[in-house]
Amino acid sequence: MKCLILAAGYATRLYPLTENFPKPLLKVGDKTILDWLIDDIDGAGLVDEYVVISNHKFAHHFEAWAKDKTQKVSIVDDGTSSNETRLGAVRDIQYAVDLLHLDDDMLVIAGDNVLDFSLQRFVRYAVEKQTSCIMRYYEPSDTKILKCGIVTIDENDRVLRMTEKSPNPETHWCTPPFYYYTREDARLVPAGIEAGCGVDAPGSYFAWLCHQTPVHAMEMPGHRYDIGNLESYRQVQETYHGITE
Repeated sequence: MKCLILAAGYATRLYPLTENFPKPLLKVGDKTILDWLIDDIDGAGLVDEYVVISNHKFAHHFEAWAKDKTQKVSIVDDGTSSNETRLGAVRDIQYAVDLLHLDDDMLVIAGDNVLDFSLQRFVRYAVEKQTSCIMRYYEPSDTKILKCGIVTIDENDRVLRMTEKSPNPETHWCTPPFYYYTREDARLVPAGIEAGCGVDAPGSYFAWLCHQTPVHAMEMPGHRYDIGNLESYRQVQETYHGITE
């Protein structure tokens, strides 16, 4: 299994911290955000390569960081140098797959969140289901769900529909940026792009995929801490205590 880490954003809302430095390498406690994620996932013993997808502006920072990792880590530079020219998450995934000739099951995650639960649980859920999978969490706020990917599921966790930032959400089940692709479904990314799925948000591909093949949604067993601006970064530094579940 390969783990693709989406880290090609420019984090403009965290300026000046991220004006010349990538958000996933910011420290939370004694570790970078990226180290919290990789060190947890690696405990499952199922991932044989981590692929960090960066933009050209920040790639050298990730390359320097990767030199000290004991895991196999590949850094992919997507060639973009500004927020305006970014490829979008789905095209970044396809770029990395093509460049490295990847043909495997894939865990695809955003590189800028910390969690108080282990992603190993999600990986095992997906392996058991033998389908591509997403996660879901219940968001009670009618305002917040307007900014989220929304999923409708049946009684067996199968995804019926997904929408990105719908003005009329069907449910309060939101989708965080953690995805599992079977090898077969990873091969369909070009078809999804060709069919017109959105490319900016990583969930857009799954919104298309769930109408082509079974996709399941595991309820998130804890909390994620999305570092979106300077204030949220300060709060995470004060309150995050690692994986507790």
